[in-house]
Amino acid sequence: MPILYQSPRSRSDTVVTLVRMLNAGITIREVTIPRQDGTGAPDPDNPHPEKKVPYLVDGEETVRERGAIIAYLTDAYPDAKLGPLPGEPGRGAYLSWLFYYQGIMEPLIILHWAGLSHPAVTASLRDVDTMIARLAEALATGPWLLGSTFSAADMLCSSPFAWFPDLLPDDSAVRDWVLRCAKRMEHETA
Repeated sequence: MPILYQSPRSRSDTVVTLVRMLNAGITIREVTIPRQDGTGAPDPDNPHPEKKVPYLVDGEETVRERGAIIAYLTDAYPDAKLGPLPGEPGRGAYLSWLFYYQGIMEPLIILHWAGLSHPAVTASLRDVDTMIARLAEALATGPWLLGSTFSAADMLCSSPFAWFPDLLPDDSAVRDWVLRCAKRMEHETA
């Protein structure tokens, strides 16, 4: 049986919620991690090479990074319809949003939180305002990133706003989407 290593109140929370929404037969194993406030510690029972979470072990397969785990799980549990499968409409947009989160959103949010900026970052990743504009553009055509279909990409891309509510823009489309995502995830796992 697959095992998801996670730590509460961390980046793994979204994946734990996804596992529940998928009704997936996955064991969830809690481990400790070092925390920003100095608490916690690397857990010797965590097989992640850097002792981070989330980390998925599925037989001989291991998957790390939230976007990769989400794609892996939504492909493995297609009945929940939380991500288009290869060949289905919206697959490219779905994967693009998962990778946009990992490659653009998360780094920008961390840099913003740390108060760091540099022209090289802006030239390659752009900035938080541009990131918000990309989200707003996608949401202009539907209530979700993939238009009329809620997906795990919505879960992932909306998740940092729970941790950093000060990033929520005045843009009503983005604010409403974040609230819709939170309600949907809460309802599905209640």
